[in-house]
Amino acid sequence: MTDRPPLFVMTALSPQLTEALEQRFTVHSGGGPEDSRAIVAGGASVIDAAMIEALPRLEIIAVNGVGYDGIDLEAARARGIRVTTTPDVLTDDVADQAIALMLAVQRRIAVNDRMVRDGGWMVPPGRQASGRRIGIFGLGRIGHAIARRAEPFAAELLYTARQAKPDVPWRFVPDIHVLAEACDVLILSAPGGKATQHVVDAEVLAALGSDGVLVNIARGSLVDEPALIAALGDGTIAGAGLDVFENEPDVPRALRHMDHVVLAPHQGSATEAGRAAMARLVLANLDAHFAGEPLPTPLV
Repeated sequence: MTDRPPLFVMTALSPQLTEALEQRFTVHSGGGPEDSRAIVAGGASVIDAAMIEALPRLEIIAVNGVGYDGIDLEAARARGIRVTTTPDVLTDDVADQAIALMLAVQRRIAVNDRMVRDGGWMVPPGRQASGRRIGIFGLGRIGHAIARRAEPFAAELLYTARQAKPDVPWRFVPDIHVLAEACDVLILSAPGGKATQHVVDAEVLAALGSDGVLVNIARGSLVDEPALIAALGDGTIAGAGLDVFENEPDVPRALRHMDHVVLAPHQGSATEAGRAAMARLVLANLDAHFAGEPLPTPLV
């Protein structure tokens, strides 16, 4: 490219991706100039109709991630603005994170690590991780990858999705309340947005039960956070592994002080290889757009 189109960066990026963007674009951050022709956003970024309207030259939104629930896709379509994400390249890493959290909660990995570092040794026993009924809410790319990894641990594997998947061997349960009641570990891997806002509420947590564990690598908005804190505090459920939160980066103090909760700072895709692959796909989509070529991973 020779004209270095103006580009607005809305999220923290790796130094490598930032350098590559600066070689191709006039990069702005901290506020989108009206002449921006492209936006690079994170999966949790909010780009509403008002913001789209305020950028009259905007042509493409390249999401560095797979989440897009904060983007007004209808407003983008109405303006002919392209939207891309980085699917597939982070699937394995996020699925690995789900299994890591599942095991860490049940085997008390984090709290035992702290105990040993503090000079302790005798700790309460953990829960057996094998032979449990594992339920997955959302069986898209990431949910399917989680299911494949979880299957060797599971006495039974169940899932809830918009509809049954005819090509998978696991048991379909059409409702999250029934799913929670039928499983010992509930893993969330569905998209965020209005359709799933607080889908895990006090009733679902009660159905999961006092021996149940919740794992969330999807979006913090799926969980009613005050209800979760209450359920963890009074023993309604046994524990939780959380990579995402409702108001990131704000993590409720109550969760930070619970030994039966394992916390991670939204790092499901944060491996060196995964982030490098995401960066390459962001660049490939932007390069293709400004060269007038088909986009590798168009969403809109």
